[in-house]
Amino acid sequence: MTKAVTTTSVDTFVQEVSRLPARPAGTRGRLLFAMDATASREPTWDHACSIQGEMFIAAEGLGGLDVRLAFYRGFDEFKVSRWTSDGRELARLMSAVRCLAGRTQIGRVLRYAAEQRQESRIDAVVFVGDCCEEDVDEIGHLAGQLGLIGLPVFVFHEGDDRVASRLFPQIARLTRGAYCKFDRNSPDQLRKLLGAVAAYAAGGRAALLKYGREQGGAAALLTHQLK
Repeated sequence: MTKAVTTTSVDTFVQEVSRLPARPAGTRGRLLFAMDATASREPTWDHACSIQGEMFIAAEGLGGLDVRLAFYRGFDEFKVSRWTSDGRELARLMSAVRCLAGRTQIGRVLRYAAEQRQESRIDAVVFVGDCCEEDVDEIGHLAGQLGLIGLPVFVFHEGDDRVASRLFPQIARLTRGAYCKFDRNSPDQLRKLLGAVAAYAAGGRAALLKYGREQGGAAALLTHQLK
């Protein structure tokens, strides 16, 4: 069993989010929610599906949030859903996915995100995964390109894979996003951290501060750091 999210990891996530550039408030945010659906994620896939609703709750009254689900699995399978602003619809889409054995396709996620950003279609990316089986230098290069075009990636890392433990924080740093580890023992913290990402995507830094004040706990640390 992996360790629960530590105070240190949450503090680090908070500090990283606090460095994000401000987004204009009052505009409708768009978020790409990308997930690893390979076989290693199967034990916790349903858990991950159950926590995303906080994103929509956090985005209410901030201009709104549209989310597009992306996932990879099996042999070279990469799928993207339609846009939705309904948490129940996103949950339905996620619950219809079943994990299949295959290699990771993080590079494909990052390339797709770059295309969407260049067409002004997304404001942030959430990536949930547990490992990487690709060329880490290539992944780093793609992440750096996202940083240059101003697209932050918020990486939520499950488990203790050595390669991912080194690479995932670098993806967050290069894209000027944030990184945090999680497991099934920390659902409340993960909900609130996802909510913080949604608040930023939907309403900018001011919305992030408001969310932190209202939620307390891990989210309140965001407010403290931003001050």
